[in-house]
Amino acid sequence: MKLPSHFYAMVDPAFGHEPVALAETMLDAGAQILQLRLKDVRSRDLLAAARAIAALCRARGATFIVNDRVDIAMLANAHGVHLGQDDLPLDAARRIAGAGAIIGVSTHTIEQARAAEDGGADYIGFGPMYPGGLKSIVSGQGLENLRAVRAAVKIPIVAIGGITEATVPEILSAGADAAAIITDVLAAPDVGAKVRSILAIH
Repeated sequence: MKLPSHFYAMVDPAFGHEPVALAETMLDAGAQILQLRLKDVRSRDLLAAARAIAALCRARGATFIVNDRVDIAMLANAHGVHLGQDDLPLDAARRIAGAGAIIGVSTHTIEQARAAEDGGADYIGFGPMYPGGLKSIVSGQGLENLRAVRAAVKIPIVAIGGITEATVPEILSAGADAAAIITDVLAAPDVGAKVRSILAIH
């Protein structure tokens, strides 16, 4: 697959955002691929948010991914799911989601990246790139590791972890196809303006 944009939008309740409204703001600003990440909510509330955002994305022609939960992704009519290393195995998720679904896998090493590609992942997440970020990362992977992973796999790479608008160019030049950004976007005083600014980077 080819990712539709170099900005991979993360819909997360951090900094007090309501997920559906946040998704709409991001779509209005031009985001073309969104991932819903709601870690600590009831399944029924996650499904409700996912269904609402899926409808928004389909109306705008944007790609919608649900984090972790294959069942929610399928019930919400999302385009796919993003799996962490501790989530359902890739082959099991593929059996549930079907051949047409997009499946991304979070990776942290070259070995994990190759395993994801060999297992049929459509893209990989790779990180954390830099210290800091939403998870207060102590040390990041850095650009050299990103370049090494780029050399090891052919599928698209979404870099994540401590990335800001200012570091997007070096992430892309090191081989990432897209940057997933949480804190720098969600903490911005004007999320829509921040998204537009990142999308304008070439």
